[in-house]
This record gives sequence, C-alpha cells and structure tokens, in this order.
Amino acid sequence: MQGLHLTADLQGCRCASAWLLDATALGRACTDAVRAAGLQAVGQLFHEFPATAHGPGGVTATVLLAESHLCVHTWPEQHAVTLDVYVCNFGADHSAKAHALMDALLALFQPTAVDRHALQRGAVSGVAA
Repeated sequence: MQGLHLTADLQGCRCASAWLLDATALGRACTDAVRAAGLQAVGQLFHEFPATAHGPGGVTATVLLAESHLCVHTWPEQHAVTLDVYVCNFGADHSAKAHALMDALLALFQPTAVDRHALQRGAVSGVAA
C-alpha cells in the first residue's frame, strides 16, 4: 500500500468557467492530463451538480487509475477547487507522475492561492501480514 497522496485546495481560480461547470469538458481535461502524466485510466465518473441559491453547481470528476485515483471537486460560486491525487507505488515509483498530474491541473485552474500537501502512505516492507 506504499504510495504518495497529494492534495491541493485552490482559491481564486482564473480559468475558463467551463473547467468549473462542465463535467464533460473537465472530464476530458482530467483524462488528457492523466495520459500526459504517464498514468493509466481504468474508469471514470464526471458529475455536474445543479445550481443552488448560492450560485451555479460545481462538478465532481473522478478518474480511477491503475495506480489509484484522481478526484477533482469544483465550487464555481467560490472560484475554488480541491484536487486529490493518489498513486500507489507497488511495482514502480509513480511519484513523479503524480506530481506532473497535479502540476497540469494547477495550470488548468490558474489559482491565485494554493494550499498543497503531500503524504507518504504506508511503508515498504518485505514482511507479509
């Protein structure tokens, strides 16, 4: 289960509104970014939420990876996005690919402020439980 979990909370996103509102457009951008990073998509789900009294509905985009997952949640009324990239490193170290995927999405959303975190998950062990 050893791997790398990256998260980022984006504020002040200056991107085109389609990236925050359109599940089809965002989904295509996510799968393109996954491919460009050298990761393998094995499933996907993109969902648009309805507008509320607070503003337009956002999007949840999830790409299931052979290496683990990418999740994107948008809040267009706040010009905000949360990103979650996790790669397991079983068989190979995918950390550089995870960072490349995160960087591509940061470039897409063009935030004015980013709170990034990285968590090393699990441990490399030669002992089976």
